[in-house]
Amino acid sequence: MTGRNSGIDLLRGVAIVLVIIHHFTLRIPLAQTGLVTIFPLRLVKALSGNGQSAVTIFFVISGFLITSHAIKRWGTLSQLDWRSFYQRRAARILPCLVVLVGVLSVLDLAQVPDYTINHDNQSLTRAILAAFGMHLNWYEGQTGYLPGGWDVLWSLSIEEAFYIGFPLFCLITAHFTHVRAFMFFCLALSMPLSLTALTHASEIWQSKAFLPGMSAIAMGVSSALLGHHVSINRQTRLRASIGLVGAIIFCSYLIYVPFFRSTLGNGAPLALTIATAFLLIAFRWGWLADYTTRGTGWLRSFGVMSYEIYLSHMFVVFPLMALFHRSGGDMRTGWLWVVPALGFSWLLGYGVEHLLSRPADLWLRVHPKFRTTDLGSVRS
Repeated sequence: MTGRNSGIDLLRGVAIVLVIIHHFTLRIPLAQTGLVTIFPLRLVKALSGNGQSAVTIFFVISGFLITSHAIKRWGTLSQLDWRSFYQRRAARILPCLVVLVGVLSVLDLAQVPDYTINHDNQSLTRAILAAFGMHLNWYEGQTGYLPGGWDVLWSLSIEEAFYIGFPLFCLITAHFTHVRAFMFFCLALSMPLSLTALTHASEIWQSKAFLPGMSAIAMGVSSALLGHHVSINRQTRLRASIGLVGAIIFCSYLIYVPFFRSTLGNGAPLALTIATAFLLIAFRWGWLADYTTRGTGWLRSFGVMSYEIYLSHMFVVFPLMALFHRSGGDMRTGWLWVVPALGFSWLLGYGVEHLLSRPADLWLRVHPKFRTTDLGSVRS
């Protein structure tokens, strides 16, 4: 993990663990298990019901990291090399995506339960096209949920649609940097408006539409620009204030989501993106750098492999659910299955990273075609 920011990896770890537990609890509701006799019901619900919030956190982190790495590599977004940018994104995203879609396609053709596309208005061909065409979220919004292994790709569609336009927009606005920053800032703050516009849309589209997700990514972009142009490494008081405010809002939101929603309405998710942005800026400036590494290695390792774990964890959830029901399905002890769900998801993600992602990274770094464009390391 040399050269990585431990605070940011910690945030990513929290997000991916919340995603896994959310997908687990959709099938074994933790609030109906014996876990509520150990922890307060509010905490159990916070642990199990923040899957959507976790994806929003991922969006903000993504925008922050992509922008920060672009500035570090090219000095400014106005000098961004769009060919290298696209090659780096493809190198990071495509190897795992191609293998995942291939495996899911084979499982669908073999009619394996939990992996078969059963809706009359859906097909394997259209699912594949949606996955690679960056509109799987739209496809689900129009036709219904796909099986869980496919469904996780909805957020990737929003991210990659954003990053298709990102370098072109940066180059078009090369001589208008302040206008560019202002437009990213406006998009970052637009989430309440886009969510309001979706009030009468289907439930799926309300949670998976393009604009709210892109708003969260833009918040990450804006925070990276701010963190780059306003360096306050020596002003520890301001750095600590930003980090503390971000941490308080971040934790409060995850624990008291109903309160935020009832109080702020469609502005509630904006509070989460702002809190995440505050934390990212504070971590970038070195806030709690000596503390975020203590006793958090396991959680940060989830964050380091978050992409691999995110794409593959449903291959753990479904078999565990089948085993749970075959063993009698005792809901009182159902919460105990969270531990193997997290453990095996980590192991599978580790395998994907070391057998697929990392070798693809190494191959692309030494391949002459990519080396000529200064591809460097494609991992983030």
